[in-house]
Amino acid sequence: MQVTQDAIKKFVIVGGGTAGWVAAATLANIFKTSDVSVELVESADIGIIGVGEATIPPLLDTIRSLGIDEAEFIKATQASFKWGIKFENWQQKEHSYFHPFGGLGQDIDGHNFYQCWLKSKAEGDNTPLMAHSPESVLSDHNRFFLPFNAMGTPLAGARYALHLDAELVVRYLRDFCENIGVKRTVGHVETALTNNNGFIEQLLLKDGQKIQGDFFIDCTGFKSLLIEDALKTGYEDWSKYLPCNRAVTVQTKSVGQTTPYTISRAQDAGWTWRIPLQHRTGNGYVFCEKYCSDEEAIRTLLDNIEGEPVTEPRIIPFVTGMRKKAWNKNCLALGLAQGFVEPLESTAIHLVSKTLAFFVRMFPDKNCDEVLINEFNRRVRADYEEIRDFLILHYCTTQRNDTDFWRWCQQMDIPDSLQKRIDFFKKSGGLIPGVEELFQPTSWYAVFDGMGIVPENYNSTLDALDYSKLKMSLDSGKKALIDVVKKQPTHDEFLQKYCPAPMPVPKPK
Repeated sequence: MQVTQDAIKKFVIVGGGTAGWVAAATLANIFKTSDVSVELVESADIGIIGVGEATIPPLLDTIRSLGIDEAEFIKATQASFKWGIKFENWQQKEHSYFHPFGGLGQDIDGHNFYQCWLKSKAEGDNTPLMAHSPESVLSDHNRFFLPFNAMGTPLAGARYALHLDAELVVRYLRDFCENIGVKRTVGHVETALTNNNGFIEQLLLKDGQKIQGDFFIDCTGFKSLLIEDALKTGYEDWSKYLPCNRAVTVQTKSVGQTTPYTISRAQDAGWTWRIPLQHRTGNGYVFCEKYCSDEEAIRTLLDNIEGEPVTEPRIIPFVTGMRKKAWNKNCLALGLAQGFVEPLESTAIHLVSKTLAFFVRMFPDKNCDEVLINEFNRRVRADYEEIRDFLILHYCTTQRNDTDFWRWCQQMDIPDSLQKRIDFFKKSGGLIPGVEELFQPTSWYAVFDGMGIVPENYNSTLDALDYSKLKMSLDSGKKALIDVVKKQPTHDEFLQKYCPAPMPVPKPK
């Protein structure tokens, strides 16, 4: 591949966390047969945040696109499988619901499945919506399967993601990148030097070294050394919608079965997570400091864990929101440098991959045309706002009023974009479609239903159907799903047979 005079010939990525190495892998893989080079600069003194250990299915699309063997990746990252998220105590105490990744049931005689279920519910059928979700039923029975064996069965549409060790992901991707030609430089970036047009020209490292490049990618986390310190891009704070601003994390030894789902449990001032890996479990508490001190949060988290802690609790402060421009001049921000939405729906790595996909689609030359930049930033903003609204939906629909935090959530202001979705859904269970959205209908149905939002009616065209046949179809689908799920191996049996991770080597004390 030949490059033109204005073509980008060198990418410089600053920051070696998950975002940095995903960017390096993506770009190096695209340009592996060209003269374009990729250099990643990371400091040996700065660790990774490492809390985004639950993922969503698009991560696997990214891994496969790089030519990485899935089983090998799972073993190397101590990963387990994830069918979705179990939400406990969100609608009210002692109530739970499941958010799966795949579809729900099958359309009947051309009618939307959810509308068919609504019609049956109106006729007195109390079958839960998630009885028709492959991932939910698999999770209830703690099962997994060989995906290619599911073809032609009710499991064919099931989608899964991974729980993984963020540090091991970084280590794996670093080795992968160096093997395909990425140059790794260990050093601490002091400052970025710009030219008369405000573009970044080179980085000045602590040891005096200077690194030049044509395009720079900021993966420096909350520090945002390039996109903010150098380019003064600005940050949009969304705390008025999502008030949680701190998290405490701790890792524990594994106990019991490895569940194929994440648990999100609402607490007095936020929510805790439980992410089971093959040989340990990740735990955390996302909370609002206005309603809970660090000490209270640590105590709440430790009271809710299973297994012996293997790390000390760590506090991570954050501000929910996004950079006013994810791409500014010749700099692209990724990961925490780009923005932060709490990990309630495990979207962090997805936002990195989706941003890179947009960037590749609108790939610039050295001049970085504003037309490309503006459209790119519009699309990234749309992604962030979609995720923001979906997260707010979990809070604003709560029926809990037992603490100041949840009473605040009941009265909170919400974006007009979300209010329109809620109002439209309440009429007859309809959804407002977007373009290239992450959360497909199943996700909205799962949270609306789980949080007790019931439409006033169903689509009345269903009254033209013979209800007895409709009910028979729903019942047979539910039974077929249970029958095939019971034939699958348990999650732990599957892991041990197909992708067992070696026991981790203890870190020196």
